[in-house]
Amino acid sequence: MRKQLASAALASLLALFLSACAGGPATEAGLTDEAKAALAQAEKDVKDAKANFALWTTADKALKTAQEAAKKGDSETVTKQAKLASDHAKMGLAQTKYPSTEIK
Repeated sequence: MRKQLASAALASLLALFLSACAGGPATEAGLTDEAKAALAQAEKDVKDAKANFALWTTADKALKTAQEAAKKGDSETVTKQAKLASDHAKMGLAQTKYPSTEIK
């Protein structure tokens, strides 16, 4: 009796484990080429802005939103948010070239 119960429990756990593996998280495989390129560019632009202490919080938030959308396979949102992140990162970098308003 115990042996049958143990076998049934083991079989149930194995089935549960295999079904969990089969339904893993969505990947970027469903994204369009445009969305993948926009996301890669946004990641590069945000990294550059961060390295130069010019990262705007809006750029960082848009990149995170794009990355979350990429996990879901939502190409439209990825493209829109990645382009926003790139634009804001570039504006942050451009802002570092503005003249200082500090009174000397």
